[in-house]
Order: sequence, then C-alpha cells, then structure tokens
Amino acid sequence: MPRPPLVLTIAGSDSGGGAGIQADLKTMLALGAHGMSVLTAVTAQNSVGVQGAWELPVEAVRAQYRSVVDDIGVQAVKTGMLASPGLVTAVAELLADVPAPVVVDPVSVSKHGDRLLADDALDAVRGRLLPVATVVTPNLDEVAELTGVTVDDEAGMRRAAGLLLDFGPRWALVKGGHLPGQAVDLLTDGTEEHWLRAPRHDNRHTHGTGCTLASAIAVGLAEGRSVPDAVRQAKEYVTSAIAAGFALGAGIGPVDHGWRLRERPAELTARTTPAR
Repeated sequence: MPRPPLVLTIAGSDSGGGAGIQADLKTMLALGAHGMSVLTAVTAQNSVGVQGAWELPVEAVRAQYRSVVDDIGVQAVKTGMLASPGLVTAVAELLADVPAPVVVDPVSVSKHGDRLLADDALDAVRGRLLPVATVVTPNLDEVAELTGVTVDDEAGMRRAAGLLLDFGPRWALVKGGHLPGQAVDLLTDGTEEHWLRAPRHDNRHTHGTGCTLASAIAVGLAEGRSVPDAVRQAKEYVTSAIAAGFALGAGIGPVDHGWRLRERPAELTARTTPAR
C-alpha cells in the first residue's frame, strides 16, 4: 500500500475533542493523511469553555519534535496553541530548518473567549513564528491582535493581509467569517489575490473551525498542492464540516470532521464487506 502524506501538528490538547490536537488528527485522518503530534499544552475544556490550561516544558516539546522528525519525517507542519513566548520561540527555532511547508494558526483565544496565548507572546509570534510560515491563517480577532487593525469590511481584510505579510509569511489567509453575509476569506501573497466565498450555514456548533481549516490546508500542502489549491480544498471541506456540526454538552458543539464518512455509508460498507 502507498504511504499516506505525513503531517505534523504542534498544538494543545482539547479534552472535549472538538479543537486542538484532537481536531487536527481527525481532519488529517478524514483527508487521507497520517497525522503526528507534538503536544504543547493540556486544557480542561468542554462545550461551555476552558476550565484550565497547563503548558508543557520547552524540553518536552523539543523532544517530541525531534523524535518524530528525525525518524519519520514530515511533509507539512501545522501549529496551533503555543501558549507562551518560550514555546513560540522554541517552535520557531525548530521549524526554521524543516524542509516542509508550515501552516501557522495563530491561536490566541478559544471559541468561548478564553485566553490561550499569553499577551507577551504576541511579539514572538510576529518576530519569530510568522517568518517561518508558508501560510498564516488568522481570524479577524487574531488579525486585530497581530496588526492592530480592526477589520469590518473586505477592504480592511486586504489592508490587514498586507500588514501580516510584512511579518514574513509567504501567504496570508485572512478569515472573514465574523463579517456579515457570506463566509469570505482572502488569500494573498502580496502579488495575487484569491477571494474564497462560501454560503453561511445556520449552525452554532462551530467549535474547532480554525484548527480544522489549518490542518486541512497542511494536508493539501503535504500532497504537493499549491497554496491556493490547498486552501480552496480545505475551505470546501470545513464548510461542509460546519454544516454538519452537532450539539454536544450544554454549549457550542464541534464541527463534524467525519462528515464524508457519514455521507457515504453504503459505499464504505460495500468496499469493506468481503465477497462471498
């Protein structure tokens, strides 16, 4: 059997299973990749919020990374929750020499408004992590923190993307999901622009959207797709995952990472049932 694409996530754990490492690995599996992980933090988290968060020591993060990369190798890397300046700097140093595309999801606040990145880590994200990114994928709240720009229309998205590119990533994907109307994202490298639009689904269960999108992009890049093509297929995947999001607990439920599996049960059964 051919080996699937190798994708590494460097992120925190969501004990509720909707975001973080758990969402990343589910996305990678759903899209046909072999997912690997470097755990940076542990959260006590459920559908109503984050009750606690504990970051791992820098040496533990470095050891996990070297263990995976030196033996197995990677074809794409995705970063998520990095929590502190020390972790951001350590991960940026590790990724400076990785021969694979890097997708940076600059996670700072959870879906419920809980802080996941220390305020004093923003400078490290701007100065150390973004320069090693192939593509950075902030939502509008993260854009405001990184650039100081409050985006309220598409012109603001273009302006913010330019400021993000000044920090050094090759591509910036500004996610406009918080704007009214269609869910519109802007992908640009400063030369070409790609406006990606999708219908907005009336579903409040969207926990894990950002992690899922960034991981799907990483899978596309590991497959050898161009950045625009990888982002386009990732947006298609996450749009359907949002439409299929389901209630869980008393608060906001997750997107459905396995929506494709549930759409094709008859086909999958036929493929896995032995002939008689």
